Amino acid sequence: MSNPYFRFKQFTVYHDLCAMKVGVDGVLLGAWADCRHAEYILDIGTGTGLIALMLAQRSVAFIHAIDIDENACKQAEINFTNSPFHNRLSVRLTAFQDFTSSRRYDLIVSNPPYFAHSLQSPDKKRNLARHNDSLPWEDLIKKTASLLSPSGKAAFILPFDRMEKAQASAVDNQLFLCRKTLVSSLQNHPPKRVLLEYSLIDQGTMEDHFYIGKTKQTYSDEYRSLTEDFYL
Repeated sequence: MSNPYFRFKQFTVYHDLCAMKVGVDGVLLGAWADCRHAEYILDIGTGTGLIALMLAQRSVAFIHAIDIDENACKQAEINFTNSPFHNRLSVRLTAFQDFTSSRRYDLIVSNPPYFAHSLQSPDKKRNLARHNDSLPWEDLIKKTASLLSPSGKAAFILPFDRMEKAQASAVDNQLFLCRKTLVSSLQNHPPKRVLLEYSLIDQGTMEDHFYIGKTKQTYSDEYRSLTEDFYL
């Protein structure tokens, strides 16, 4: 049986109730997203609450997390309550399409479901977390644009082959790409993921390429540097 929790330096993430466990994608987004000036953050599809917890550690923001799965919300609530940031974290059971708020957010983050029209597993909860039937990218990006503060930013991690479609939807919703990081498992390997940051303001695009591993057995120096405040 796999370990029911993953321990970080300042908090522990239990993931025994969640279909999707703690993984590199969430850690990357939680460490990469720009939360320096954020007062209010929205985490869409929070799952275990990992990304929200990482952003709480990196900022003084109040963080609202939502998820469509009841067990995920229970799991996030447990992890939030047991963290040193519990007074700045909250979770709500809702689909993003049904989410309402008078608040405009300085940062919106999501590690969204992205397997479209692919073979689904017998585990319905895992399907919900992995497949975008419940939250198409077009719905995600349109509503995200409407919830951003004037100077706010939205950050996502996606499969590399979804980047062009994501960018087209962002343009349609008047979101400007301000930062893009291609993510490869090793040097000289093609990118498998892409980190994208959008803004309502056109300020040009910063681009770079990030490598997770130095070898198959060791993390790269840049991955260690990005995540050093979190991993034990």
